Amino acid sequence: MFLSIKKIPKTNWSSSKPLNFKPKIITFVYLSIGLALFGLGEGLLIVSTTGNSPWSVLAEGLSLKTGNSIGVITFLISVFVLSLWYFLKQKPGVGTLMNIIIIALMIDITIDFVDAPSSIFFRYILACFSVLLVGIGSGIYLVANLGPGPRDGLMTGLTNKTNLPIAIIRAFLEISVVTMGWYLGGTVGIGTLIFALGIGPAVALGLYLVDRVFN
Repeated sequence: MFLSIKKIPKTNWSSSKPLNFKPKIITFVYLSIGLALFGLGEGLLIVSTTGNSPWSVLAEGLSLKTGNSIGVITFLISVFVLSLWYFLKQKPGVGTLMNIIIIALMIDITIDFVDAPSSIFFRYILACFSVLLVGIGSGIYLVANLGPGPRDGLMTGLTNKTNLPIAIIRAFLEISVVTMGWYLGGTVGIGTLIFALGIGPAVALGLYLVDRVFN
């Protein structure tokens, strides 16, 4: 069952190590596809106007408390999370940098070109679909093994340390983050809860599907 996945699968296009400056072209292609799907999913959640993702809620809450912009707070959160990698023995790579660039680009493109459905029902359907896209995109780019983004690195590091399923670790992180963000004054909507509760299983499903298709 995909919910029990504890390790990132390996395929014939996975990089041998995260810090690889000469990856196979096919590895780089799958990394880019995965990150593009991830960014598309994040963008569709914003377009749905049903609630921000948990980490955005935390950034908003900290922004309200400190007076700094959400962009600055998001950067500082990323730096803090990256600092935790040292204790979890996680290694950055090309994918860590690409994560920041491609996801941000896809979010902007999605917001600019996709309109929110007029029906609230279809907005919630869009929110659910966005979580599924983020999960599948995460599965593809993590299997490329060129380095995770800050949050995914925290997830995989904690999974390795605790030996708990990825779905449980990711759900724990998202629920913890959104709870802190809400307490600090961040905006929480139904879409936020859909993301917080659904992203763990969605990432596990993405990893499972990649493993089944390529192995």
